[in-house]
Amino acid sequence: RRSGRLVISNPDMLHAAILPHHDKWAHFFRSLKYVVLDELHTYRGVFGSHVANVVRRLKRICAHYGSDPVFLATSATIANPKELAEALTEQDFELVNKNGAPAAERYVCFMNPPIKDIQQMRRQSALSAAQSIAKTTLEKECGTIVFTRSRQSVEVLIKHLKERLKGDRKEYLANRVASYRGGYLPNLRRSIERGLRDGSVLGVVSTNALELGIDIGSLDVCVLAGYPGTVASTWQQFGRAGRSGGTSLSVLVATDDPLDQFIIQNPDYFFEQSPEAARIDPDNLRILVEHLKCACYELPWMQGEAFGNLSGDETTEVLEFLARETQLVQLSGVQWKWTTQNYPANEINLRNIADENFVVIDITADEPVILAEVDFEGAHTTIYPNAVYQVSGEPYRVERLDYDERRAYVRRSNDGYYTSAMHYAAVSILDKFDERDVAPGRIGYGEVCVTDRFVGYKKIKFKTGENIGYGELNLPELDLHTTSYWLELPSDNF
Repeated sequence: RRSGRLVISNPDMLHAAILPHHDKWAHFFRSLKYVVLDELHTYRGVFGSHVANVVRRLKRICAHYGSDPVFLATSATIANPKELAEALTEQDFELVNKNGAPAAERYVCFMNPPIKDIQQMRRQSALSAAQSIAKTTLEKECGTIVFTRSRQSVEVLIKHLKERLKGDRKEYLANRVASYRGGYLPNLRRSIERGLRDGSVLGVVSTNALELGIDIGSLDVCVLAGYPGTVASTWQQFGRAGRSGGTSLSVLVATDDPLDQFIIQNPDYFFEQSPEAARIDPDNLRILVEHLKCACYELPWMQGEAFGNLSGDETTEVLEFLARETQLVQLSGVQWKWTTQNYPANEINLRNIADENFVVIDITADEPVILAEVDFEGAHTTIYPNAVYQVSGEPYRVERLDYDERRAYVRRSNDGYYTSAMHYAAVSILDKFDERDVAPGRIGYGEVCVTDRFVGYKKIKFKTGENIGYGELNLPELDLHTTSYWLELPSDNF
């Protein structure tokens, strides 16, 4: 803090640890000249709106210490980099968009798997097709990455891929293939990244966790098991191959999803589209008020001081509401001051994700071992009692779920199947803010509650993919209160 000339951090640490304790960083803030926002395109939606308010607080702290840093930003290709940078920082930017980096030759292949069931018009699984491509390229000693849409898909694909390589007596190749996803312990993720860089790992199956921001060295082939959903993500994943300057191959394998089928049958549409624009709303009242609390804790708020696009009068109105309803702030002379000892940043998650992770504990051996971590919401669909939870293609059965203590106890499984949770969401309207007729229906906007219900699980055989049974689930429902737009169509249209 006293002698560092360069601080590398992330928005979460800046929000929760540095800004609330800025007095310990006073020397650094006084001499701060540059702020670099890397991977700018990731700061969109709710997360980006939070980050924009963190930047507002950062600029306020800098002004307090007499500094006025220059903001710079780097981004992958998006439609509106300058607009996004200016929305995040509320400052003018100059756009540098002439890419002088050398570009190697790349072949892009769109693959629509063959129809296997004519009556139901079901195609070969995208995972199965991606697995066959990866096996072929690995056998040719081509560094290969396969992206899938879900964590479970990663585990299913890596297990099948390793088994096929071993079945062809190519165990040496099976040992050079790894899986990568959120939930793995940090030491496992770091060892896989290191193996990709030094060449000891030849192939990896991943979620979009490896889409950007992590150095994984040079790969030759990128296979996408399903369209990622956006043009930007597709090119970012394709870009993981060919970084060494040699010729690379990128393959998009379509699923039965209607969007996949549209893209695969209209490749010109995809290649002619620019990547999507990134949007944020830093003045969303729910988000802005939370950061106003943080700012009051960091420095007393002067009466009439504006915050973001809220005028001084509007900010005062919000502070008066907080003082009246929560007693968290009070007016002392011409300053609004925070009144409690707890700092609010500790209770505000920038990513809108529950921070109560579940720990997965392997009790196969005499000495229990922590195997992985699962985020709160993901736990309801992956580590329920009798679920088969997989790590690097190895299946474990959940013997006991301690919901209150956030622990799942698992043991190695040889049952030959994995499990898939069945759940559905119900949306109920709590309050209508606005509604109007738009032929042939109505559109509305208001407060809603989204309820996730977990009703059971399927047992799916590893080798054939067939459903071999069901089980019941008894887990609490998850409620999310949020705002939403909706469209109502008359039933006689269907």
